[in-house]
Amino acid sequence: MNQTVQLTVPMPAKLAKLRFPKALDARLQFLLDEQGRRGKLSAGEKKEAEGLVQMATTLSILKLGAQVKALKA
Repeated sequence: MNQTVQLTVPMPAKLAKLRFPKALDARLQFLLDEQGRRGKLSAGEKKEAEGLVQMATTLSILKLGAQVKALKA
C-alpha cells in the first residue's frame, strides 16, 4: 500500500535574503576550475566540492520556499 505524507514547514521571509557566502562560492569555483584544468579532483577536494554544492542547493531550496511564501501572502 502506497501512502503519501505532506509536511508544511514554516519559512521565515528573511530566508529569501540569504546568500551563499562569497568565500564559499569562491572556493567552489576554484575547485570546479581545478577539475576543469586537471580533469579530476583529489578525493578530499571532491568531497569538499560535493559538500559545498549540497549546501548551495539546500540554501536555494530554502530561499525558494521563502519566496513562494511571500508570493502567497
